[in-house]
Amino acid sequence: MTDATADTAESGRIAAFFDLDKTVIAKSSILAFTRPFFEHGLLNRRAVLASSYAQLLFVLSTVDQERVDRMREHIAQMCKGWDVEQIRSIVNETLDEIVTPLVYAEAKDLIADHLARGHDVVIVSASGEEVVTPIAQALGASYSAASRMRIVDGRYAGELEFYCFGEAKSTAIRELAVEHGYDLTRSYAYSDSATDVPMLQAVGKPRAVNPDRALRRIANENRWPILNFTRPVPLSRRVRPSAKGLIRLAAAGASAALITGAAVYLAGRRHDPRRHPRPLRLPS
Repeated sequence: MTDATADTAESGRIAAFFDLDKTVIAKSSILAFTRPFFEHGLLNRRAVLASSYAQLLFVLSTVDQERVDRMREHIAQMCKGWDVEQIRSIVNETLDEIVTPLVYAEAKDLIADHLARGHDVVIVSASGEEVVTPIAQALGASYSAASRMRIVDGRYAGELEFYCFGEAKSTAIRELAVEHGYDLTRSYAYSDSATDVPMLQAVGKPRAVNPDRALRRIANENRWPILNFTRPVPLSRRVRPSAKGLIRLAAAGASAALITGAAVYLAGRRHDPRRHPRPLRLPS
């Protein structure tokens, strides 16, 4: 029996669920796109400063909930009316430059290993689905679940339709498990943040990656393995695991980077999603 067969024969398929920012890539996938949006006239200097401040708050992780909620509303409204196709074009042109240097070599190898063992790889992120989906595709993932903005007549309406954060991530994981027959007790989850504890608790094999202080404490208390990723490496142009389990990582087209992202990233500790997540099947 092959390793892949052994991994799936017992009681259902196995999945590996990965948070994106600071787990697979070395920084915020969304706020990294501030510069190209500014250069194309979608953001003025004041908005860029606001985004920089938002990034600072994210790094410090000490901002209070009220300020986080105000920032989320501000950024969502700032993006209201942006043309979806224009955003896709801008991000598609700049994704290689912005995202390719950010992927951790350790994450790349780990994803390759899961794929070689016959596991599904799923990216689960609070960032916008327009950014998460193409990055997930580049990484060779089968599915992704992410936040999404409401679109009206081809433009962003300035409202979150679904916020893939906290408990909502575990909801997305469980729905994918039902749909695709995953055995969550034998599946994996990887994240850097204590806000993803529900996601980590949803599987039998949680892993803390570059954990923040709170997650490190929780991981130690629960004896979860702690992984340290330190070496960002470039992506290559297309992702397929080889027979030896190697993976070639690619940069694919994306869209709407800042839109859901900065708002989502700073969304704090509360949000009651009105709709269920919509896991995405990625094209092969």
